Amino acid sequence: MARSDTVRFRHHQASLVAAIVATIGAVPLASARAYLLPVLLVPLAVAAWAWRAGTDADADGLRLRALVGQRRIGWEQIAELGADPRGRAVAQLTDGQRLVLPAVRREDLPRLAAAAGRGEVEPAQ
Repeated sequence: MARSDTVRFRHHQASLVAAIVATIGAVPLASARAYLLPVLLVPLAVAAWAWRAGTDADADGLRLRALVGQRRIGWEQIAELGADPRGRAVAQLTDGQRLVLPAVRREDLPRLAAAAGRGEVEPAQ
């Protein structure tokens, strides 16, 4: 259960709507022949990803969620927050690993820092 002080970053819901429309459009093709049924799996997987994937931030750390699985990272493991040239938020971990934060953009970094209870964040170039 999510706490009220958790900040959630999710992909735009238009991708979920597009996946649902694609699923509806794939039904006639998939029902034409039995071997075409797996065609339905692609838009259904995209819909599940659009609904689930993202980043949750709270005072304890980050939770990176994907289509299948999730990863919890404490703030003490994060050395730096910044952005890559494409405008995606990136977390530099203390062990040298760089993680792209799902659904978090450069503009979202101040909200992410506020969820951590930290002050302002300088976007890295």
